[in-house]
Amino acid sequence: MNRIIPVLAVVIGVAGYFWYASTTGGGQTPQQQAQAERLLGAANAQSADAEIDTSGVVEMQLGNPDAPVTVIEYASYTCPHCATFHSGNYKQLKADYIDTGKINFIYREVYFDRFGLWASAIARCAGTPEAFFGITDMLYASQSEWARAGGGDPAAIADELRKIGRLAGLSGDAIESCLTDAEALRTLVAWYQENAAEDGIQSTPSFVIDGRTYNNMAYPEMVRLIDEAAGS
Repeated sequence: MNRIIPVLAVVIGVAGYFWYASTTGGGQTPQQQAQAERLLGAANAQSADAEIDTSGVVEMQLGNPDAPVTVIEYASYTCPHCATFHSGNYKQLKADYIDTGKINFIYREVYFDRFGLWASAIARCAGTPEAFFGITDMLYASQSEWARAGGGDPAAIADELRKIGRLAGLSGDAIESCLTDAEALRTLVAWYQENAAEDGIQSTPSFVIDGRTYNNMAYPEMVRLIDEAAGS
């Protein structure tokens, strides 16, 4: 179970990382590097001070939006326990409750680190909830490979995430646009922080079932809570 920690300072300026990395490959002069660092510093300061409107962030959901019970999963793409849930209990939940329209299922990303934010950017780049969940499945199924690429080297991890995006049918231009959209990335971080505070999320995976927050649990316990909330 991964504990949530403050991450704004970790992920802020992530888009700048991609831009800066792309400009250093050919070798810059010290003056060019200094200019790039000043631009990134200014962007970071601006994002830290500005109020961020999160109302435009799309909830990624499956199932029946009019179902009597809503289940919200809070998870991080870099959380091994979340990958375990998605390889087992989630598949049961999808077959028993989501695909049958018995619940409305919402997935909300948690960001422990920049790698989880990058993965989220790739998944959301797909646009539709169906495509988002398809990429989410890919990310969790291959988490042990991409999240450890190059021994944790950021460039290697980014390249592996790009490969997943391309496998999902995203164009190279779309992938780079999503990874370097500083405003969108900052908005996602602010959105995550608002949600986590509102629902009292302390670890991942966590679940909000009928408005009440629970830590990770065995599938039979989840079934009991859902059925009780539905009055069955």
